[in-house]
Amino acid sequence: MKTIGFIGLGIMGAPMARNLVSAGFTVRGYDLSDSAVAELASAGGVATESIADAVDGADVVATMLPADPHVLSVVLGEDGVLEHLKPGTLLIDFSTVTPDTSRKVASAGAEKGVRVLDAPVSGGQAGAVDGVLSIMVGGSPADFEAAQPVFDAVGKVAALVGPSGSGQVVKAANQLVVGGTYALVAEAILLMEASGVDASAGLDVLAGGLAGSRILELKRRSMLAREFDPGFRIDLHHKDMGIVLDAARRAELALPFAFQVAAHVQAARALGLGDRDHSALLAVAERFTGRMGA
Repeated sequence: MKTIGFIGLGIMGAPMARNLVSAGFTVRGYDLSDSAVAELASAGGVATESIADAVDGADVVATMLPADPHVLSVVLGEDGVLEHLKPGTLLIDFSTVTPDTSRKVASAGAEKGVRVLDAPVSGGQAGAVDGVLSIMVGGSPADFEAAQPVFDAVGKVAALVGPSGSGQVVKAANQLVVGGTYALVAEAILLMEASGVDASAGLDVLAGGLAGSRILELKRRSMLAREFDPGFRIDLHHKDMGIVLDAARRAELALPFAFQVAAHVQAARALGLGDRDHSALLAVAERFTGRMGA
């Protein structure tokens, strides 16, 4: 596998594509943003002007798109990815979408002899830049093995978690834990600040103990400073929590904390924070308690 067509050069896709270039792949990139394509070209990638141009002759095609409608349109739509792939091509969808969408893409790919993996990632923009993403993969063991060099270039750990759609279920679980952790860290910050405690020192201690997490490691300083530049936008986390709740409904599960996390994320959107980082759940907690910008 030498040539990769990469479609979707946003906050996550752009650094992933650059890391693939650094790993020695020829990366043919496409995005609706001309500047994003130009930036990839300046990093050693190949600029393309269409989906067809990006995937022509590629051994692997990778997509990193915002939501289900984008994946369905780009991959299954008229003049989409599948119309231009030769049998045997490996299609890796790094997008976070519903399990149903991943299964539709895999089924359509199988009809054309295209191998498909759903491979949503966790680690945020920093993980994408540093090439240390966690990758949750649904598909066949043989296709997972074939994709390993790609996963090694963009991530620290990749795990095959089941058949098509399974990666999306694990990503939904991941987003539930991440959202819940942000909400709890936010309340911990407010508790310490309202009690006259040095919250910065307090979070340092928490980060080194059983309460430690990647969120505390990476975001405690920016949360204390109320700096909510994305990262990973509230709007996208809202979409992901919809996937969580839908998966719970389909599995006939009562997940009360999942509903609470979803409500917090929705509240952030209602406060006009949809384009802010999901650490802005701190602003929601402040609104709930009436303690603003402590």
